[in-house]
Amino acid sequence: MKEKYLRILAKQYPTPEEAATEIINLESILSLPKGTEHFLTDVHGEYEQFEHVLRNGSGTVRRKINMVLGDRKSSDYKRRLATLIYYPKEKLELIKAEGINTDEWYHETLKDMVDVLKCVSSKYTRSKVRKAIPDKYRYVIEELITEKQEIIDKEKYYKSIIDTIINVQEADNIIITMAYIVQDMVIDHLHIVGDIYDRGPGPQKIMDTLLNYHSVDLVWGNHDVVWMGAAAGHPTCIANVIRMSARYGNLSVIEEGYGINLLPLATFAMETYKDTDCSRFKLKETSSGEFVHASEIESKMYKAITIIQFKLEGEAIKRNPDFEMDDQLLLDKIDYEKGEVNIKGKIYPLRECDFPTINPEDPYRLSDEEELIVKHLVRAFMHSEKLKKHVKFLYKKGAMFRVYNGNLLYHGCVLLNEDGSFAHSGICGKDTYGKALYELLEDYARKAYFSPIGSADRIKGGDILWYLWCGPKSPLYGRNKMTTFERLFIEDKETHKEIKDPYYSYIEESPEVADAILKEFEATGKYSKIINGHVPVEIKNGQTPIKADGKVLMIDGGFSKAYHDKTGMAGYTLAIDSHGMWLVQHEKFESKVKAIAGETDIISDTLKVEDFDERMYVRDTDNGKRIMEEVADLTELLEAYRDGVIN
Repeated sequence: MKEKYLRILAKQYPTPEEAATEIINLESILSLPKGTEHFLTDVHGEYEQFEHVLRNGSGTVRRKINMVLGDRKSSDYKRRLATLIYYPKEKLELIKAEGINTDEWYHETLKDMVDVLKCVSSKYTRSKVRKAIPDKYRYVIEELITEKQEIIDKEKYYKSIIDTIINVQEADNIIITMAYIVQDMVIDHLHIVGDIYDRGPGPQKIMDTLLNYHSVDLVWGNHDVVWMGAAAGHPTCIANVIRMSARYGNLSVIEEGYGINLLPLATFAMETYKDTDCSRFKLKETSSGEFVHASEIESKMYKAITIIQFKLEGEAIKRNPDFEMDDQLLLDKIDYEKGEVNIKGKIYPLRECDFPTINPEDPYRLSDEEELIVKHLVRAFMHSEKLKKHVKFLYKKGAMFRVYNGNLLYHGCVLLNEDGSFAHSGICGKDTYGKALYELLEDYARKAYFSPIGSADRIKGGDILWYLWCGPKSPLYGRNKMTTFERLFIEDKETHKEIKDPYYSYIEESPEVADAILKEFEATGKYSKIINGHVPVEIKNGQTPIKADGKVLMIDGGFSKAYHDKTGMAGYTLAIDSHGMWLVQHEKFESKVKAIAGETDIISDTLKVEDFDERMYVRDTDNGKRIMEEVADLTELLEAYRDGVIN
């Protein structure tokens, strides 16, 4: 078998010289410093802020500029250069409008951008840098960033190149090209730790950006899996997706972003709910965190899809006893004449009880019109080409959890008992916990989309995606229930409570529990951390993202504008380079326009998490281990060539 494998490898490297050259190349890569990893979570459709953080590498670009220019240039100059790198096309237009784009300005700017590009590309092989440069500018940019030892008057040589660039009026294009290369080079790999969707107005734009990003992976959040279920044609997930979009005033994401026709739902809602009390559905929350009045049609659509959701969820609960969610079957606990609901033996008055499509004798049955609406929505979601493209990317690059360079990434939690031990789950008829539970749920999450339509695995998988969104033992959700009905219709706030899993108490101050989780998921290493999202860190209330004596990094700081008042800031991001780890706390991001014109950044504070004892190199990473395996195989191939085993 080994000889057979070597013969296959020989087709890729057909001569001893080619095998030896590749060994030399790979060994040189192993000796390079480890690239910078960038971690974002809970971006929740906030495209402009997401784009800005991506462009500035959570402050990495500014740090490189300061490193290169030091005190030689003013703070104002360095701030302008940073903005030019973030938004080169837009900033150049403003600079031209101000009339400061003189030859001297171009010369100084090009020279400094070359120095910054040299700095950020120093971690990579010349081959990788060359591939990152567009063909039409490859020669000139390579000349500028490559040190020429043989040239005596180097300053004169590089000045002549820059002068020629300016004279032939290519300076703008070269600046724009170098800016984008710096943005790419400053971050070697991007991790998204869940929740791209809902609340903000631009999740589809975020997905488009990720599709074209040079190196990215992600773990799923509960807001992502419900969209995955919707794309798979699961009615319960579809209803939840539409309700959430209506709740935050983002139905345009579905209609315009994904080309899904909601007109039949709107027509049904206007007709069926025309004389109905929709007072509980009159407000919507915008991406700025403010509440505004919804239009009449929006409020009726919101109520119509909510009632459809409750009915579909009831059927999903009844056909899945392993979900253990019978306590959330409430439509059959309502006294529709008195306007009351019985929850665990206690009677609560309802804020309203005007439900024209609910039959008290069979409350979970869809009306004939609702059934037609659901069938239309299933077809529409399944046939959205853009949604298909995005969800296939989520499946390709995503997972329930990920171990990367010794760190454990997941969105929500690992289910624990009150004593801190791993909580068992009987989901899908199997007794699992910890890593095995995550793997079982991921298996069904994939069946939801890739199993044949109508098959038992696809139906169960779709139910699992909905369960992962809101189920009581969903590691992506991490609470005992989602109290949508109670918050809408019951005044008593006691019924609104969603109790967090014991995990969230233990990770505050128990490194022993964190170590047990890391061991369970085989994430072992000197600097291993749990990198977690899902629950916003309320810094204004004294909370910290660093938990369990530094073993856990909770990096959801409220990226979504809806959380800014609650958290007191606009999110955390994490960066890990060859020297250590640091958290970046972000200020509230006002707008892209202001960031460009005012040359403002959104970084407010950088917090060092850990310094490595020694600088880390590629050979110390997961990719390095794979490269070393390749080197070992190629070395065997080279020996086989030299021994005459392979000609």
